[in-house]
Amino acid sequence: MTSFLSKIFASSDDPDSLGASFRKKRLAYFESLFFRNFDPQKPIRILDVGGTAYFWESSKLIDFPTIEITLLNLHLEESQRPNVIAAKGDATSMPEFSAKEFDLVFSNSVIEHLYTWENQLKMAQEIQRVGKKYYVQTPNRYFPIEAHYALPFAQYWPKNILFQTLTKTPFSRFQKWDSKAAKQYIEEIRLLDEKEMKRLFPEGKVYKEKLGGMTKSITLHNLD
Repeated sequence: MTSFLSKIFASSDDPDSLGASFRKKRLAYFESLFFRNFDPQKPIRILDVGGTAYFWESSKLIDFPTIEITLLNLHLEESQRPNVIAAKGDATSMPEFSAKEFDLVFSNSVIEHLYTWENQLKMAQEIQRVGKKYYVQTPNRYFPIEAHYALPFAQYWPKNILFQTLTKTPFSRFQKWDSKAAKQYIEEIRLLDEKEMKRLFPEGKVYKEKLGGMTKSITLHNLD
């Protein structure tokens, strides 16, 4: 039982966690779409907004020298792969990139970290401006277990109660959060639902990740 609970509440960075399992399935679905019309002789540029080199280590894409992946973050990510490049920038404003500069813009569990709807709209607009194709995933607001804290319905709790729970008890992922990290997460996370994702990416196709018959996360893409 303890091992089972550990898998549920562990961070998705833990390879044995439930979150990592869903990430693996999500990556497999993405690759099934990506490789459908893939030409290994054609150079392909991918922009991963808010991405990490760690994520792509489990992907087949990095085995192709014709595929170049740029990781865009507020800080420079470390990468040991020659075809995975780190860049510093802002997801809501990418003047360093021209229109349709990338063949694909990818983003996994990032757009909910932008504080406001206005910022989320800006990120969505920039993704569609700089990319010919896009694949954007986010946790579903209405899933009963909040994805970042692994607490039931935490997205509806008063902020002060959530802060006290995170910092004073081990209920969130069996640990007490650092006060600074807890405050930042509470302020920056704005979960989205399917209706809002469709507003952000009106021409995208919806892919729903399910758990127990409920939608755990939502992806909008135009890879078909």
